[in-house]
Amino acid sequence: MNPESCRHTMDLRDGWKFQLGDCPDGADPGIDDTAWEPVRVPHDWAIRGPFDRANDIHRTAILEDGETREKEHTGRTGGLPHVGRAWYRLPVELPSALGNRRVRIEFDGVMSHSRIYWNGQETGGWPFGYASFAVDVTAQARPGINLLAVAVDNPPLASRWYPGAGIYRHVRLVILNTVHIAHWGIAVTTPEINAEDATVAIRTAIENHLDTPGDIALETTIFDPDGQAVATATKACALKDAGSCEQTFTLDKPRLWSTQTPRLYTARTRLSLGGRTVDQQDTTFGVRSIRFDVDAGFELNGNRVQLNGVCMHHDLGPLGAAVNRAALARQLRILKEMGCNAIRTSHNPPAPELLDLTDRMGFLVMDEAFDEWRLGKCENGYHRLFEQWAEKDLRAMIRRDRNHPSVIMWSIGNEIREQTDAENGAAIARFLCDICHDEDPTRPTTAGLNSPEGALKNGIAAIVDVPGWNYRPNDYAHYHRLLPDRAMVGSETASCISSRGEYFFPVDDDTNPCHASLQVSSYDLSTTGWSSSPDVEFQGVDNHPYVIGEFVWTGFDYLGEPTPYNEQWPSRSSYFGIVDLAGIPKDRYYLYQSRWADRQTLHLLPHWTWPGREGEVTPVHCYSSWDRVELFVNGISQGIRCKRPKNLMNRYRLVWSGIRYTPGELKAVAYDDAGNVAKTTVVRTAQAAAVIALESDRKEIAADGDDMAFLRVRILDAHGNPCPRADQQVRFRIEGPANIAGVCNGDATSLEPFQADTCRLFNGQCVLYLRSRRQQSGTVTVYAEADHLATAMVTIKCVKLQSA
Repeated sequence: MNPESCRHTMDLRDGWKFQLGDCPDGADPGIDDTAWEPVRVPHDWAIRGPFDRANDIHRTAILEDGETREKEHTGRTGGLPHVGRAWYRLPVELPSALGNRRVRIEFDGVMSHSRIYWNGQETGGWPFGYASFAVDVTAQARPGINLLAVAVDNPPLASRWYPGAGIYRHVRLVILNTVHIAHWGIAVTTPEINAEDATVAIRTAIENHLDTPGDIALETTIFDPDGQAVATATKACALKDAGSCEQTFTLDKPRLWSTQTPRLYTARTRLSLGGRTVDQQDTTFGVRSIRFDVDAGFELNGNRVQLNGVCMHHDLGPLGAAVNRAALARQLRILKEMGCNAIRTSHNPPAPELLDLTDRMGFLVMDEAFDEWRLGKCENGYHRLFEQWAEKDLRAMIRRDRNHPSVIMWSIGNEIREQTDAENGAAIARFLCDICHDEDPTRPTTAGLNSPEGALKNGIAAIVDVPGWNYRPNDYAHYHRLLPDRAMVGSETASCISSRGEYFFPVDDDTNPCHASLQVSSYDLSTTGWSSSPDVEFQGVDNHPYVIGEFVWTGFDYLGEPTPYNEQWPSRSSYFGIVDLAGIPKDRYYLYQSRWADRQTLHLLPHWTWPGREGEVTPVHCYSSWDRVELFVNGISQGIRCKRPKNLMNRYRLVWSGIRYTPGELKAVAYDDAGNVAKTTVVRTAQAAAVIALESDRKEIAADGDDMAFLRVRILDAHGNPCPRADQQVRFRIEGPANIAGVCNGDATSLEPFQADTCRLFNGQCVLYLRSRRQQSGTVTVYAEADHLATAMVTIKCVKLQSA
């Protein structure tokens, strides 16, 4: 590193030492940590398991049949060992010519109650595990080897889902001159946009640690999406210690950011002192306008856009909470294929990588801050931090995320209990909304409200700019009458539950199902006591144009909250996902795709391999982009079904309820409006398992130690038909510069470890997560083996990048 360079940033990924459990001398540079475990950050210590029913049991008293009993919510946080204390240590070398430069450590997130030490001295920390923060260690820093130590304390009974554990997001070392751009100090807005030009306003916060006022020159250059400079301006700023400078630019013929064309500009900010550059930072942003209107709905750049959204928790299945850009990108690609265009970061600030990807891939984001205010849901939840930390956490989230064009709303809370607090609820909501508007007047506030009558009565629903309703599709008209000037959103919808590839008979609307297998039917009619099938929410949105869209609970299954089997072990992850924990779409995926996507969707369910059910009624459902579909069983027509707007069960899906199972072929033929065949799809009865099919989503990955390929395993018969009930144990072998990062089959009841080289198939499928090795290029060969089946093989290239 050149000590005279303007800014030096280094990711602190490698070289960490980890110890699970408390260590009284953990911050002492002099202790011997050679026996500690070497780890790479981001790191989630709990995801390796083992699963255990006793991990973080939540006990609550409930009234049942007139008597009070204690409920043990066994898998609420995933049954993984995330509770406890731990230490991380990392030697950090600073340049010999450090001089009077500033040294800062930036943390994207530490779960949780972190305390940061530099050379044995406590320098800061942050209790909220989802918050990003920075710690200035200038006073403790010295040239040569320094020690960074991080203590983590994850309390029990603190979360309603799996939170992860440890330094699960990225950490950076930043070395700065005495005059520099403040942390999150650049704010970009686009207040005026038309076809001919756009106004870009940039506010830059500057810190001056010199003893005298600095004669600082601020130069900003804007580059278009092709990297061409299109505007520049220079301004003199005389600052004694800290302050802000504002600049305004006009862009000719702006190239707008949208969900279809997510074009990004870059603002390059340069600070000079005495003619020498002392700091430089690039900020990406989009030129776009947003508007929320009760009549026009949500408008992006003047065009109405319906929010086809999903809620997403932060874990990445078998990777746990440890953030990985490739895994996030895979999730978003899968959702994009479904027609999803919006993400709600339920119920906390997301990883920065997620918002970078939503910017680049064209998603809209509801950025959410809290799951609790002062009134708690969990014994050690956020309510214990709210008084001292809520303002800090909310301002930190907005300052970090405000330049992302994908972010369109700030959510101040999810299902907070103050909805029914007549005394304090409105005051807290006003306090939080005022912070949002102070930090960013360009975006509206919202909240996910599940006690709407209370929130309407105490004023919370009117205080937020866009009221969000959780699970109230049948009441939208009522809320509109009470708030006639407000656009509103289904902030959390459906909560349909299912297990991929599982079907139970007879088929009916099933509330809080209970099966000995701890699985849920994939006919997509099973719900909880508060939720509905997707069809009900579709109807609610379609019938009320002032509802700007919905955020389905959830896009992917997640660890923890295994409703409806909250008290049954080994259920340890959710059933809510449209996509399972391994990233394999469930049947429901194609129902949403048929409604949301500009694709030709024609999907049949269930599978057609039912030995022992011959002659029994086996209803067939079809998710179709077309309104008319004919069903055939072994070549014999079972009739044409048409979508009917006035019949809920046939408005969005087509149903043949009296079909009796006969082995052979199930075929659907879709017809367009002119009566021509538009598409045909076939499902056949599978014979005995014959081969393993192994397919990678990518042929090439970067040799940076983080990039991943995701390999899907299926079992086929001799004719290439999927075997829908296959449950073989598959073994993996890797040759070349890559490692297994995880395995997963999507079964919410599986207690197999995620970090393994073997995985039992769940309903014929599983996924291998393959991670590259840092700076090791070459060809990777992956083998999948199972007893009595031929070995499958696939090759992937790991390509070394200069920046890796």
